[in-house]
Amino acid sequence: MKIAVFPGSFDPITNGHVDLVKRALPLFDKIIVAVGVNSQKKTLFSLEQRMSWLESTFDDEPSVEIDSFEGLTVNFCQTKSAKYLIRGLRNASDFDYEKTISQLNSIIGDQIETVFFISKPEFSHISSTIVREIIKGKGEVSSFVPTNISEDIKRLN
Repeated sequence: MKIAVFPGSFDPITNGHVDLVKRALPLFDKIIVAVGVNSQKKTLFSLEQRMSWLESTFDDEPSVEIDSFEGLTVNFCQTKSAKYLIRGLRNASDFDYEKTISQLNSIIGDQIETVFFISKPEFSHISSTIVREIIKGKGEVSSFVPTNISEDIKRLN
């Protein structure tokens, strides 16, 4: 069974993230969208909220599992018998950063292979960081996040 992990903070999940998962689905038997929990990192939304959004976003995809983890991504992959990591690339600086991380993961991880997906042009400008700033500024985010999340954010603001 080919299992891949798509790790991230997903604070919040964006349409770009959703697109990457949907494009990766034909390549893997199972994709685990995994929220990495870093106690040093301040998030805008709680882990429970992010997990709920991920579950509702992918509830129609039986081969997508939602989970969370602390610590090294490669250790989480080992506990899930995942041999692949999914990462998205929006630009050259993403590539430089992700290349270094993938090389480290292949050294410390047990045969972990990183599969890169280049963002479609319509999603290459979207990042969770930018979406968080728009939310904090009480701006409209409906074109950047799935509809269910956009509606929740309007209720929360």
